[in-house]
Amino acid sequence: MNEVKRPKKPLIYYYSIVVLILLLFNFLAMPWIAQRQVREVDYGTFMDMAENHELGQVEVDQQENQIIFTNKEGTAIYKTGMIPDPDLKQMLRDSGAQFEGEIIQQTDPLLSFLLTWVLPIVIFVAIGQYMSNRMMKNAGGPNAMMFGKSNAKVYVKSSVGIRFSDVAGEDEAKDSLKEIVEYLHDPSKYREIGATMPKGILLVGPPGTGKTMLAKAVAGEANVPFFSMSGSEFVEMFVGMGASKVRDLFKQAKEKAPCIVFIDEIDAIGKKRDGQLGGNDEREQTLNQLLTEMDGFEENTGVIILAATNRPESLDPALTRPGRFDRRIIVDRPDLKGRVDVLKVHAKNVNMDETVDLDAIALATSGAVGSDLANMINEAAILAVKKGRKAVSQKDLFEAVEIVLVGKEKKDRILSQEERRIVSYHEVGHALVSALQKDSEPVQKITIVPRTMGALGYVMQTPEEEKFLNTKAELEAMLVTALAGRAAEELVFDTVTTGASNDIEQATKIARAMVTQYGMSEKFGLIGLESIQNRYLDGRAVMNCGEATAAEIDQEVMKMLKGAYAEAKRMLSEHRETMDQIAGFLIEKETITGKEFMKIYRRCEGIPEPEEKKEENPVKEQTIEMPKKEADTEAAQQEEKETQKKVERDEDGFILPQKRD
Repeated sequence: MNEVKRPKKPLIYYYSIVVLILLLFNFLAMPWIAQRQVREVDYGTFMDMAENHELGQVEVDQQENQIIFTNKEGTAIYKTGMIPDPDLKQMLRDSGAQFEGEIIQQTDPLLSFLLTWVLPIVIFVAIGQYMSNRMMKNAGGPNAMMFGKSNAKVYVKSSVGIRFSDVAGEDEAKDSLKEIVEYLHDPSKYREIGATMPKGILLVGPPGTGKTMLAKAVAGEANVPFFSMSGSEFVEMFVGMGASKVRDLFKQAKEKAPCIVFIDEIDAIGKKRDGQLGGNDEREQTLNQLLTEMDGFEENTGVIILAATNRPESLDPALTRPGRFDRRIIVDRPDLKGRVDVLKVHAKNVNMDETVDLDAIALATSGAVGSDLANMINEAAILAVKKGRKAVSQKDLFEAVEIVLVGKEKKDRILSQEERRIVSYHEVGHALVSALQKDSEPVQKITIVPRTMGALGYVMQTPEEEKFLNTKAELEAMLVTALAGRAAEELVFDTVTTGASNDIEQATKIARAMVTQYGMSEKFGLIGLESIQNRYLDGRAVMNCGEATAAEIDQEVMKMLKGAYAEAKRMLSEHRETMDQIAGFLIEKETITGKEFMKIYRRCEGIPEPEEKKEENPVKEQTIEMPKKEADTEAAQQEEKETQKKVERDEDGFILPQKRD
């Protein structure tokens, strides 16, 4: 992707600097040059020249207490200190010197003209030309003194750069953007049916999902100029400068139409107008100018606006209406297939060994965005280098997942024996309750090694399949699992610690959402008591009810949490021996896998180990891969035709189920 540098005129402050240099030259340099042309002699030499009638002009400077004089021919200028002499005037008259009312020109008039006027002008032009050439080379960069001028970067088609093939996990978004690129390449087939080009496309999604990368891919695919600018670059210190930048940007875009203008983080200038006095008039003027340029009286043909934001709810309704932003493209978190595709894209240039299973990594990273997955691949490659290997293994990838999610291991943090027991029972409580419930996710790993993000231990759970909905039973199982760590502490040590703070926070969040958003409370029923703001950022919930109802919500949430806590204590009490066995093994090993955990669990509970699935009919599969003879093929086709004839159908043509003996 090549950036097109566009020339810019020299800025006014550079000329101001040149004028300042000119003034300093006249006031400082010229007197110094003049002084350099005057020869300084002693007073005796002056007296000798007067007696020999060799003086030409004489100037007595009372203020500087000096005498400046020339020779008879006027070709040299001399200077000497003045000594009190009452006969000085008579001596000068006798010598024939000219001294009354005469001022000696200490420099040559032509030289003075050249130095005073010609040389500064030459310097002025040279500096201006130098700055002009420099600005042409560095055009496109930000400049605080370019008032009202757009500093958008312009790109054209290039043989290198990001393409749609480099962006994975967002197939729907890519399809929508491919239509725009195809329209720009061949608009005739769309015009034949009467379709028009969308004026604006808004990319919306959480941070890290690839909105800016999609815009770069459009710049790499489209064979038209591509203007790129951030929303914050329109914000200026002076009122009206942002609107002037918008006008200049669209003026350039119309000159190069058809083209695409990309505005990243458009919420910086597109926030809702509150209409209150004393607001940010500069931002509102910039927004008004943008609204006019996108859909005003003047036709804006050939310019497509592409914008990105993760706060669509904060944008002004006049900006998001059809006619301005005709299409909204959701760039959401990738699903399981999308995460696999993203991992494959980022692992393309990384050496992987035969143990790597990207499907398992994608399943373990539910909710991760593209930037998270790219970071995991890079962390895994760094780990492989640190361990002296030439390829990344599956173990490196899982360790990289842990580093991104919970941080690195803090091997220098040594817990006391009592704290190790508390943390061990806490984590085993989570894992054991998860194994005892049928609606919980299976355990992948249990560890009591402290992490840099503050966790003294954790349980990694991996879902068996990608899920988009949660049942009420699954949410209730999540509550019991989250509070099981605190329940194990109280059950074994008859006390509680601060280690369950994050568990309590997550459990409270789930229970409150069940009451206020999901309608899973018997007391309130199907009523929405909260709404989500900043869905793509923090997802903060805002209450939509009165204070009395909010107090009742708190009581209902506490009731659900108390019930889940009591259920966790009951389950752990009934399986206390199993918990002790697993906790003792975890204290010894510090980290155990999900397979080791389930093996101890089944042994303690008396559950037989499941049989490994054997490969079914290997001979049959081998027979299928062998080439068939023509006679066998014809016989099989004939048998298939006879079988189709035997199929019974109903009156609508649907196949009826076959009768079995």
